[in-house]
Amino acid sequence: MKWLTFEDGGIVRHGYLDGDDIVVTGDGDLAGVVAGAAETQEQSRVPVEGAAVLAPILVPGKVICVAANYQSHVTEAGGAERERTIATPRLFLKPDTAVIGDGTPVELNPITSQLDWEVEIAVWIGTKARNVPESAALDHVFGYSTSNDISARNLELGDERDNEAWTGFFDWLEGKWLDGSAPLGPYLVTADEIPDPQALGLSLTVNGDVWQNGTSADMVHSVAKLVAFSSRIMTLRPGDVILTGTPSGVGATTGHFLKPGDVMVAEVTGLGALTTPVIESAITR
Repeated sequence: MKWLTFEDGGIVRHGYLDGDDIVVTGDGDLAGVVAGAAETQEQSRVPVEGAAVLAPILVPGKVICVAANYQSHVTEAGGAERERTIATPRLFLKPDTAVIGDGTPVELNPITSQLDWEVEIAVWIGTKARNVPESAALDHVFGYSTSNDISARNLELGDERDNEAWTGFFDWLEGKWLDGSAPLGPYLVTADEIPDPQALGLSLTVNGDVWQNGTSADMVHSVAKLVAFSSRIMTLRPGDVILTGTPSGVGATTGHFLKPGDVMVAEVTGLGALTTPVIESAITR
């Protein structure tokens, strides 16, 4: 089932896709549906065409991201292939202000001249998970979405910089936190429609040109491993989301970065196409 959150006459509502219609089941985003605390009976129908689709959950509890989780991406960045049997997931977080929905533009923040893309599979937690084994991890997944881990590859802060060893790492980390840098959607597809999350194709285009074209079979750590590992570090709750890493083809490896007027389309097999335009920022330096 493909669930979605949308705006209807200024009211946030949710429902599921049925052909060309959204079957509306309630007001608000999908947080209650994911937690199993919302009615799912049909209230009305509206055409999906022209609907103002929002992120599935507007303010997720946690947005957990995973770095260096595709062998092809590690290799293109000049790194050695990661050995799955001894590597551990590299986790970081994004703030809720990074979350936007399908069609919502991302502003090119003036603190960077190197805004980049990363198509990813987003995994939505449906039941509380704490220290769960990998064998049971997928039982805690409600469903999946397409996502785009938009990243600032440089920070131009206008301040004198120190040369401490950690500065580069924190520039990389803080470059993941910009407003609008975590588009999610257009749907939240229930787990029963995705029997094997390690057999999905991922692609991303910019202005129609293909830059990324990979498969989740290339993941260093599977979805089950990521859920289990994350649950050892922190309690996962319904509505938390994990962005699981990106395949090769990011702009940083070619020096091609986003500019106002560009349009990204990220797509994952069975999860839909997620469109994100880039616009000038209202922020001044």
